[in-house]
Amino acid sequence: MPQPGASADRDTDTAPRFTIGEVLTALRGDFPDVTISKIRYLESEQLVHPQRTPSGYRKFSLADVARLRYVLAAQRDQYLPLRVIKAQLDALDRGAAAAGADGGADDVPAAELLPAEEFARGAGLTAGQLADCVEFGFVTTDAEGRHRSAELPVARAVAGLARHGIEPRHLRVHRTAVEREAALLEQVVTPALRARSEEGRNRAAEQLQELARLSAQLHSALLDARLREVLGA
Repeated sequence: MPQPGASADRDTDTAPRFTIGEVLTALRGDFPDVTISKIRYLESEQLVHPQRTPSGYRKFSLADVARLRYVLAAQRDQYLPLRVIKAQLDALDRGAAAAGADGGADDVPAAELLPAEEFARGAGLTAGQLADCVEFGFVTTDAEGRHRSAELPVARAVAGLARHGIEPRHLRVHRTAVEREAALLEQVVTPALRARSEEGRNRAAEQLQELARLSAQLHSALLDARLREVLGA
């Protein structure tokens, strides 16, 4: 797979020059299904970073176009999820080899599944606390008892609360609230998710992200207000 931004002239490579419409035209030959909404979605996922003009228009460099080609090829040819592609791009930005860059989709699960002992160590949980996390639905396991590395942030948050004496069994209210909240947001975007066009599905994904951000903002604001009452502020 070609490496993004590989050019002998980095100044020329990174100079912003293309509008989003011009980028779309450049990509359409190799990726007929790409749309402007798709490019915007990849930007929102931090996979490409076009500059903005004073009036707010996007301007893409040759390096940006190369990154988009890399992402689209990885999705099409290797069926890689965006989080894995982003990790590869981050590694390339650091000058390291992209993990799994030459592999197929079968390489992804092995890289994302951790043995229970390694997962617990990475999360800061004891074996008993990890077992409680599984029991109360905060993390999942596969048939071999391994855990998805994507669930480490949840496990680390549980570990942090445990250090204050709040055990996983006390946190079931959080999981129940999240499930209800997710169901509510799902109802909002379900009509768009049923769209047959990729553009419609991308719009639904963008909307879901915005709804999730606003919900998290609301939760934080409500909790902050309640804690101020506790402190008598």
